[in-house]
Amino acid sequence: MSAKMRTLGLFVVVALLFAACVPTAPAPVAPAAMEAPAEEAPAEAATAAPAEEVVAAPAVGEVVFFSTQFAPVEEQEKFRAILRDGGFDFTATEEGPLIDVVLAGAQSGVSEIDVIGALHGTFPPLQRADALMNLIDIAEDLMADREFVQAFLETGLLGTEDFLYYIPWMQATYIMAAHVDALEFLPEGADVNALTWEQLGEWCKALAEGTGGPKCGLPHAGLFHRFLQGYAWPSWTGGMVTTFKNDDAAAMLAWMRDSLWPYINPQSINYSFMQEPLLSGEVWVAFDHTARLLDAFNSDPEAFIGFPAPSGPYGLGFMPVIVGLGIPAHARNPEGAAALIEYLTRPEVQGRVLKELGFFPVVTGVDTSDLPPGIAIEAAAVAAQSNAPNALPALLPVGLGARGGEINQIFRNAFDRVVLNGEDIRTVLDEEGANLQALLDETGAPCWAPDPPSDGPCQVQ
Repeated sequence: MSAKMRTLGLFVVVALLFAACVPTAPAPVAPAAMEAPAEEAPAEAATAAPAEEVVAAPAVGEVVFFSTQFAPVEEQEKFRAILRDGGFDFTATEEGPLIDVVLAGAQSGVSEIDVIGALHGTFPPLQRADALMNLIDIAEDLMADREFVQAFLETGLLGTEDFLYYIPWMQATYIMAAHVDALEFLPEGADVNALTWEQLGEWCKALAEGTGGPKCGLPHAGLFHRFLQGYAWPSWTGGMVTTFKNDDAAAMLAWMRDSLWPYINPQSINYSFMQEPLLSGEVWVAFDHTARLLDAFNSDPEAFIGFPAPSGPYGLGFMPVIVGLGIPAHARNPEGAAALIEYLTRPEVQGRVLKELGFFPVVTGVDTSDLPPGIAIEAAAVAAQSNAPNALPALLPVGLGARGGEINQIFRNAFDRVVLNGEDIRTVLDEEGANLQALLDETGAPCWAPDPPSDGPCQVQ
């Protein structure tokens, strides 16, 4: 590992820096017309309040900034107001056209874009084409006056040791929620902000026995595949794909079948959004995307708490929806790009994005004192989860193209066949593991975090 990366590791958080933005976009990138999928949606933002004065970035000339985020007209207006205070602007775009323009710039040796803002999954195709600058030096400079979530800086390396393809910009994710009445049933000595999976099972059992019925719930009809891919499998096995069918995975499914699911509300089969059963009182402890819990927190902030997901033998697996900032390899204005990244990663600017647009910060030191109650509850839980010493980020599957839904079904099948249908664990894991390997071979998808990088298609061990 290089000396620069050792320096970043010592600080436990790395910095980012690069930016860009321009009032008019010269590149022929189509404006985005669709909002992000529900699972990637940020928490519903509050009506923008007058922002405190922000110091503009130094004059750096025209900066061309394209972002796949904040495409809806209302969001564009709010984000442009934030950028304007720093002397920048942006153009909203869809992912496909953005990748095409950046790749064209890499081939021609001249990039029409200075900075891109996009989901993590946008960056691997650009990495393979050597179409991005290394932001290690910028990150090292930023580290002098701000702290980033270390885990997200590591995801920006895309499996390398010393090439930082993007600097984290913002995040959305999934957390736990509970009614305060459930706290008296916590296992002795358990810390709700540092639970183990076994303690969660004990808590659900105590709730069922103490209240006369199961009070824990999971969104089996919603984003349950993310619970499996991003939380259960990584925490229990240390991976998502490579460890899909190993002995740790078998032990996890046996525990879910015997020690968790018997104490889960049977209506979980029909739950898509957990905020509704939380508010109705059917469920007292739940897991879901932040956007699908917000109504409960906003409706009665005194009655509900948010907290991190449980930890397993390999750490606290969690699935962040990470948005990063990258600089094309042949950007015309890299100094301006760096200035934009510096501006967007300032704690005060991250705070405005949280309050007005609902995406959570990736740096520490953000003032959350004047946030709407629901967002404040979620922000505290998100920060505790991503900054946990044993945090283990598990990224959304990448490289599968239009067949992304198939991997979701494979994970669901493994759970349903064992836990709901009572099939033999080893038989199920072997059969679904073969389906998973076939999908990876046919798409050529390499491994993604938390699995180690691979040459060629990821391999199920």
